[in-house]
Amino acid sequence: MTEVKTLGTEYDRPASLDNPRSPRAHKGGNFEKYAWMFMRFSGIALIILTFGHMFIMLMVDDGVHRIDAGFVADRWKQPFWQVWDLFMLWLAEIHGANGVRTIIADYSRKDSTRFWLNVLLGLSMILILVMGTYAILTFGRS
Repeated sequence: MTEVKTLGTEYDRPASLDNPRSPRAHKGGNFEKYAWMFMRFSGIALIILTFGHMFIMLMVDDGVHRIDAGFVADRWKQPFWQVWDLFMLWLAEIHGANGVRTIIADYSRKDSTRFWLNVLLGLSMILILVMGTYAILTFGRS
């Protein structure tokens, strides 16, 4: 009898060959389920926020002709627009990073490669969120 070759990591191993229809033992939480649900809900929220943003910026008053640094500074003095743009920034960044995290998990073969790519992704995500949040909260203030 030949031995079945299995890959080295736990998630690559097939279900038990003795009883193939038995469910796998549940290990850990439901992170992937919640990440999947977040992608759906954040996608819907981003569509609403983005189309609202585009309508207000492009269609209301003079459209793009009124947009300059002074317009943005006046807009970001109002808490409503700060919150609107912060939600867009944070949802878009986390939504995109979650998608890239999934791609990294799907296509990286080595655990060390996966680890370092996720570290770079996390660092870049934190940098963009901090810089973007700082810009929205302090733009035009002296």
